[in-house]
Amino acid sequence: MTTTVDVDVDVVVVGAGAGGLAAALAIADQGKSVVVLEKLNRPGGNSALSTGSIPAAGSRMQQEAGIDDSPERMATDLLVQSGPHEAEHLTRALAQESGPLVDWLVDSHHVDLRLIMDYKHVGHSVHRLHAPPSRRGADLVRDMVRACEAAGVDILPSNPVRELVVDNGKVAGVVVAGDRIEPYEIRCSSVILASNGFAANSELVDEWLPAVSGVEYFGAHGSTGEALQWGLQQGGFLQNIGAYQGYAAVAYPHGSILSWTTIEMGAVLVSERGQRMGDEMIGYSGFAQEVVDSALPCFVVFDTRIRDHAAKEEEFAELIDVGGVREFASLSELAAFIGADESTLANTLDSYASAARGECDDASGRQSFGMAPLEFPLCASRVTPGVFHTQGGLAVDEHGHVLRTDGQPVRGLFAVGGVAAGISGQTGGRGYSSGNGLLTAVGLGRLAGITASQSA
Repeated sequence: MTTTVDVDVDVVVVGAGAGGLAAALAIADQGKSVVVLEKLNRPGGNSALSTGSIPAAGSRMQQEAGIDDSPERMATDLLVQSGPHEAEHLTRALAQESGPLVDWLVDSHHVDLRLIMDYKHVGHSVHRLHAPPSRRGADLVRDMVRACEAAGVDILPSNPVRELVVDNGKVAGVVVAGDRIEPYEIRCSSVILASNGFAANSELVDEWLPAVSGVEYFGAHGSTGEALQWGLQQGGFLQNIGAYQGYAAVAYPHGSILSWTTIEMGAVLVSERGQRMGDEMIGYSGFAQEVVDSALPCFVVFDTRIRDHAAKEEEFAELIDVGGVREFASLSELAAFIGADESTLANTLDSYASAARGECDDASGRQSFGMAPLEFPLCASRVTPGVFHTQGGLAVDEHGHVLRTDGQPVRGLFAVGGVAAGISGQTGGRGYSSGNGLLTAVGLGRLAGITASQSA
């Protein structure tokens, strides 16, 4: 004899970033009902603040471009960058899912993604990043919201979830309550937590990620960590909790990221003393710690060729327009802007130029120089390091089920994106490959949505 349980909706998704929207689309594809609850007044979260780049191996666009790639190669690349960590099963599963994921978004739901051929970015041996033409995550979110609307998915902003409803050890719904909302309950078969990480919660950062305690946070304000705490209350546990995605070059005081394409094309990052801090090619996340450790005002130095190349990216072009990139005709002008001793800065740039020409090894160990050596007129931007999102979270399986310490799933509970353990290493920022955040959000979101639908 079976017992029928009344539900208001088959699946509740908590969080309207790209992970939650992907989960909702997958659920709608399976013919199940779903509602997306967002505590802020609009969808997006950290996804909207990103470049919208999703790495994918074996996508249709890659094949059409003649790029030789595979899930195995992608997983190897990601693991080389991350090193050993506690969620390597997710690395392999998401690499396998990545190509079909992008094809599904583009072909089934008309999300405008293009294969990026201008750069590979950190952690990728071939061109596999797929992004909106603008390279803005806000456009990715916009297209996914439109796809959800077309699929009949209800997205409810300003509806914050306060707690989970649990019946006989199974997550069976949520309680919604806010400053302007009377508490109400939604019953469902499964809940998917997609409300990002905890970087906006200073107390949790101090407890779980003290390495970046006090470092300025530039991500979405909604990343306050309550979803991780709900999972822990249900017997879940944390993995890779010491990992994060930082950014070494946030334009100061503008607050927008300075395109890392400038670095890959040959720019260098120097302190106000006119000295470099290490090998910039370890990546925008990994190099953030070097900038933090310097505790000095820092500047990215490049030339007009690199500036014009990177200006194809809308956010960088806007930074140029608002005066965030300065041009200098002489070394003395550049040194005065940085505040550095002119002879020290000259030695730094001369040494780097010699390495770029192949005349000697680079003093910082850099081996890739792009368009360098740099040529006058030179450009510079003042930058500051920042944290964009945490990369540790609840332990989950390849379908997004939240796991208990005994390896069994918490019934009715899934986690994706920043709520789930990331694939960017166990600690620090060096393990981050470009697009890891969106891959674990959108890829795991789709997988969790399909699995939750099957149990509805």
